[in-house]
Amino acid sequence: MNEQGNVVLAGLLAELDWSPRTLTRRINRLFGPGTVGETAAYHWRDEGRVPRPPLPALVAWVLTRELGRPVTATQLWQGRAADSPLTVPATADLDAEWSRPATMNVLAQWLHAGLVDRRRFLAVSGTALTTFAASWRAEPARLAAAVAGGQVDQALLTQIETSVPLLQRLDDANGGGAHMAYVGAQFRAVALLLHQGGHRTQTEQRLFAALAEIGQLAGWMAFDAGDHGLAQRYFFTALRAAREARYEAMAAHILADLAFQLATCEQPGDAITLGHAAVQAARRASPGVQASVRTRLAYGYAVAGRLDDFDTTYSDAFDLLASPGRPEPAWMYYLTPSHLETQAGYALVHAATRADPADRRTLLHRGENLLRGRAHDFPIGDPSDRRALFEGAWLAVATAYQGDLEQACMIARTAVTRATTVKSARSMDVLRLLSTRLHRAHRNEYVRDFLPQLDQALAS
Repeated sequence: MNEQGNVVLAGLLAELDWSPRTLTRRINRLFGPGTVGETAAYHWRDEGRVPRPPLPALVAWVLTRELGRPVTATQLWQGRAADSPLTVPATADLDAEWSRPATMNVLAQWLHAGLVDRRRFLAVSGTALTTFAASWRAEPARLAAAVAGGQVDQALLTQIETSVPLLQRLDDANGGGAHMAYVGAQFRAVALLLHQGGHRTQTEQRLFAALAEIGQLAGWMAFDAGDHGLAQRYFFTALRAAREARYEAMAAHILADLAFQLATCEQPGDAITLGHAAVQAARRASPGVQASVRTRLAYGYAVAGRLDDFDTTYSDAFDLLASPGRPEPAWMYYLTPSHLETQAGYALVHAATRADPADRRTLLHRGENLLRGRAHDFPIGDPSDRRALFEGAWLAVATAYQGDLEQACMIARTAVTRATTVKSARSMDVLRLLSTRLHRAHRNEYVRDFLPQLDQALAS
């Protein structure tokens, strides 16, 4: 213990104008709730304590991305803590050339890591992210000619393709944290078939398409579970698979999910960049796919406070969804006009929590109107429980910020009940935002009665 405290950490926090609590909250936002206690960084700064691995590396990574220059764990704790070898960027070993051999090497890494992979992947941002995502459109090498032997028969290929919608329904009902390991195993199973090789060209292309769809789902589930680095790793691998399959609609979907993830983590600059890449990738896709990716871009605009761009982009999405066009991919089943409205609703409420007081009331009112009468009213146990929990949490935030504490607590009670069966760290993060707001009004009778239930749900 250093009686003078950690002057290096203190200096970097002062440069960012961050309190120690801001640092720990950012760590928990990026790596999942409970990664570190909220007051831990006070001990690091003021008493010179060294956290347990892999926290030194996680702290260094957070400061690196915020400051825009390298900060190492060794530098941060003056040689008393080392970078963890288990903590690596999400792009580690994935940023090779965009070719079929490189993609096969990526799949081999997934297979070698297996289900006991103890690495922790750090979400990337800035140039590392946008350069990787922008390069996927480079002209691919021609798929290798079919090789005799070891081919996947039609029955197995059909079984793989028809399993994807069933996997998606697991996420809808129970959230990303409930079945992520199982979906990850399905991802590795398809990767193994591709790694074995010997398939006809058409069969291989269909396997890559299935891998892209399962990888997108696994990435989304990891994101919903609060594991942002693993989510990016799945998304990046799925983007490679989509490229090998010449599956531009899925590539656009993946880029849009990356943009949505970044907006959720309040990195609007990167979110807008990836959102534009998704719109470009979707230019030949069906109207529904084009509408969907625009909603992701619009979310980035909302978090950035660019509300005119938000309104224009969402209007374009509604127009596209209403226009006639080609049949939609099966995985676009969720996109309806009602779903577009709820997405716009929570984007506006999220924007309101970051807006100046002069603009906040209008944003909250608009967002609340779009969220009311939607999924949060579904009965408990509905097949869309995860969506109902998430949207209900945002509606509770909207009502609480407007001072209707009785209504906020009533809506949040239903959301907390859903959280007993839905495992969605993303939704719990919204309830934490609500908790912060309600604790300021803890003397209110409705809040006083509800807070213990909310705090217990968040603690568990």
